[in-house]
Amino acid sequence: MSEPKSKIVVGKFGSTYGIRGWLKVFSFTDNPESIFDYSPWYINRKGEWIEYKVESWKRHNKGMVVKLEGLDLREDSHLLTNFEISVDSASLPELSEDEFYWRELFGMQVITTGGYHLGEVVDLMETGSNDVLVVKANLKDAFGQKERLIPFLEEQVIKNIDRSAQRIEVDWDPGF
Repeated sequence: MSEPKSKIVVGKFGSTYGIRGWLKVFSFTDNPESIFDYSPWYINRKGEWIEYKVESWKRHNKGMVVKLEGLDLREDSHLLTNFEISVDSASLPELSEDEFYWRELFGMQVITTGGYHLGEVVDLMETGSNDVLVVKANLKDAFGQKERLIPFLEEQVIKNIDRSAQRIEVDWDPGF
């Protein structure tokens, strides 16, 4: 099968549904149903990328279920339970210059407006009010920090994101 150039995890399979090869799907996309806009899906099984195409999907209770082409029996689809669903990053929509996918921020260096190097983005968290950058501090941080949680508030805290320099400039107290 063809191998995706750069894979992006967009969801995960749950347990089987019914006897005709349907599976529950947990979407990681902003709009859960958007997961079905991407095709094909890739599953990494023991280091090998396997391509699947969605035959059909529907809402079920508070979730969604999917029927993949070629999987017509519960026993066959059961083998995909708990596998992550990936897509080729090229299939994601282009964003405007001031928009970012979270994955683009991972590994970026975080610098204060005063020039202090806070560390590197290692994770992002979604909270009720705003997203939060998880920044792993430098080993020799002058303030003794190991990790910083910096709210992703554009204009207030996030002053500039430079994709080419892989740097985020923030208005943030290094001691916090």
